[in-house]
Amino acid sequence: MRRSLPFAIIMLALLAALASGFYFSRPVRNTDAAVAAPSHNVVPPALPTTGAEPAHIKGPEKTEVTLEEFADFECPACGGFYPILKAIEKDYGSRVRVIFREFPLSQHVHAMPAARAAEAAGLQGKFWEMHDLLYEQRDNWTKAPDVQVVFEQYARRLGLDVDRFKKDQTSEVVQKRITLDHVRGRHMKLHSTPTVFLNDVEIPFAEMKTTEALRKTIEQALATKAQS
Repeated sequence: MRRSLPFAIIMLALLAALASGFYFSRPVRNTDAAVAAPSHNVVPPALPTTGAEPAHIKGPEKTEVTLEEFADFECPACGGFYPILKAIEKDYGSRVRVIFREFPLSQHVHAMPAARAAEAAGLQGKFWEMHDLLYEQRDNWTKAPDVQVVFEQYARRLGLDVDRFKKDQTSEVVQKRITLDHVRGRHMKLHSTPTVFLNDVEIPFAEMKTTEALRKTIEQALATKAQS
């Protein structure tokens, strides 16, 4: 019976979740990372807590370390973490699997449009390319008078079908992916961006501030795996 339910019912549940304000009502304090104030809102039981599927993943399915990052493209701390994670990916190669989850924060004006741009690019197989552009060019597009114009320029640079890209940004598919990632983050009791889980255990922010600190945490996880 459940498998035969029309997609419209699923979308109604998503829209109801959004209308409840579980996302847009979150105030955030200004610290090194964008830290969300505690909320008493409950994740609607109709929505799964596994995040968007298929997830954005780099690395093999079976590996020793999985890093699941929840981030906001406009967040300064996320921008600072981007080169650190890139260095880790280069150093560890197939030993580390990276998952990216959308968690745009309401106080960042361009965070949601950027998430939509990344997801729309993903529908054409270029999520990671857009992901990298958004972080590498963060100081440019966050100051642009019209971010949509800039995002379309990035889409052309990546060889995307720009007309489709423009339509996909406001599609139900893209909104659903962002919503489901957010629901997963709330389920995992996220309190800041970037937040990274190593094998489902949250890494303290202090252990993510430098490549060396994150490398040390990963090495400890690898040593624990080797002993088990």
